[in-house]
Amino acid sequence: MARYTGPSWKLSRRLGISLSGTGKELSKRPYGPGQHGPNSRRKVSEYGLQLQEKQKLRHMYGMNERQFNTLFEAAGKLQGIHGENFMILLESRLDNLVYRLGLARTRRQARQLVNHGHVTVDGKRVDIPSYRVAPGQSISLREKSRNLDVVKSAIEMNDFLPSYLEFDAEKLEGKFARYPERSELPAEINEQLIVEWYSR
Repeated sequence: MARYTGPSWKLSRRLGISLSGTGKELSKRPYGPGQHGPNSRRKVSEYGLQLQEKQKLRHMYGMNERQFNTLFEAAGKLQGIHGENFMILLESRLDNLVYRLGLARTRRQARQLVNHGHVTVDGKRVDIPSYRVAPGQSISLREKSRNLDVVKSAIEMNDFLPSYLEFDAEKLEGKFARYPERSELPAEINEQLIVEWYSR
């Protein structure tokens, strides 16, 4: 299945989460799209809840179905809790960390920065958004990419840095200091439902 590229506001309302990270989509109309959105009384089945949670997380990180499945399987091969490992692997993706460091305003924008060769890991250019960053590695922008308008406006607007990251605003260089703990990751996701969906 291809990556979703349709209207993100409508999708945000359908899934009940802010895909832009701003929360604006839900502040005006915090219910699903369509004429029955505010009055929908339909009871969702257990399968429906599991599927919705999977789609919520997949769209949040902007991945296609195959990438999502592959990463879920990789998480199952690690020691520890499958669902938590999966969340940590998602968070370790290069495009996500570019977004978390505040070098882009959305994950979609971060993915484009990586795709277009603007991002380096430990000084080497990496243009694969799904690249898995290891703790201790540094993420930066290439010299000629530092004056991009999208980067400047993202940095100006960013006022939060997760505690598992370090960022030098002078050098525009970040560091993935350690793997995040589950408590530091999106609270609106119930990853156990996703594990249940895959183990049907």
